[in-house]
Amino acid sequence: MDDYADFMARAYSMELEAHERYAQFAEQLDTHNNREVAQMFRKLSAIEALHAKRILDEMRWPSMPALPPAFAWESTEGPETAPLDAAHYLMQPFHALEIALRCEQQAQKYFEDIAAAQVPPAVRKAALEMAEEEREHVGLIQQWLERVPRPEPGWDEDPDPPRNAG
Repeated sequence: MDDYADFMARAYSMELEAHERYAQFAEQLDTHNNREVAQMFRKLSAIEALHAKRILDEMRWPSMPALPPAFAWESTEGPETAPLDAAHYLMQPFHALEIALRCEQQAQKYFEDIAAAQVPPAVRKAALEMAEEEREHVGLIQQWLERVPRPEPGWDEDPDPPRNAG
């Protein structure tokens, strides 16, 4: 078994899941006419898609291989995937960035933990590089958080909330 290929398959899966979840959030927020936050999630989705494509290109894979059990994460979704219920239809850019920050921090820790484990040198090197990339993303998102306004108390109160037809 090629541990490096297994690791890269997991890394690819993680980036792809994050891309898809951010795209789902963008669609959800578009539905609720929250265009500004939807656009932010689209940007985040595009960044994750680029990371996934870079892994495919580096590995010269035409598509993702079957996921190996090695380097698995503890839950059903990868460490960089935001919980499906994390988006709120009235959320503001600050909230989207908070979600992204948690995801990037979790991804950084995931890669750091792999690098600290007993793994082949090629896996350690790749994990350290990916951890550093996630660390850069954490810093970038922290800078963005400093520039966007913090939501006022009551930001999630809606006198006329959406209703499900039922």
